[in-house]
Amino acid sequence: MDASSRQSFLGENSDALLAQAKVAIVGLCGGGSHVAQQLAHVGLGNFVLYDPDHAEMSNLNRMVGLTFAGAASGAMKTQIIHERILGVNPKANILALQADWKLNRDPLKDCIAIFGCIDSFHARLELEGFARRQMIPYIDVGMDVAGSPGNYGITGQAILSMPGYWCMRCMGYPSARRLEGEAKAYGMAGGRPQVVWPNGILASVAVDKFMRILTPWNSAPEALPCLYTEYDGTRQTLKSHSCLQALKAADKICNHFQGPGSLGDVLL
Repeated sequence: MDASSRQSFLGENSDALLAQAKVAIVGLCGGGSHVAQQLAHVGLGNFVLYDPDHAEMSNLNRMVGLTFAGAASGAMKTQIIHERILGVNPKANILALQADWKLNRDPLKDCIAIFGCIDSFHARLELEGFARRQMIPYIDVGMDVAGSPGNYGITGQAILSMPGYWCMRCMGYPSARRLEGEAKAYGMAGGRPQVVWPNGILASVAVDKFMRILTPWNSAPEALPCLYTEYDGTRQTLKSHSCLQALKAADKICNHFQGPGSLGDVLL
């Protein structure tokens, strides 16, 4: 039986479509590792991976594909995910860049989607801005932990920012409060708190958004991708963010990327 026989509902030419598609994943340790693995399983043919960091023991709690030996040796995160993808799909073409995406932007330009799986709110807006200027759908994945011992809460989001639709700033993400407070400690449970299961949940939602715009397996209005899905780890819920109804009711259009200077390269 063919490896993709059980996803034939995606469309008659979905195998070829996925094999030809090229996607970038920026940030590979948490949600990015899940995204890469899932895209390999559905048969994506071309990957551009960005992460400048080496793996370490503190990454074992959230990075899919990382082993104890890999963490102990300080392997590059790009190499770990490179091997993970090829282990699932040996035919995949992978460009693994051990650098900040801003230092080598050209490989992003012919991608059909960019997944941002990075911690900094400012960095997310920069990456979304680049994607918007290149007319490329951007999918943001992230989680946070806040609270106090015995009363922590996990929250997260998967956001699709696509040309012709509202951008993240239109949707109120990230909030001004978060941007202003970014210089302070990230969350209240220690530096950059993350764990594997919320990352897996949010990455799955993000991949779902990508698959819905790439393979029209259901054309009903309710099957179109939700632009902003929020996750409440305490209540174990995923739901469409309330901002979408408000934006629709106000008939608001995105004006953050308008005018003759809103497309093409820009110096960062």
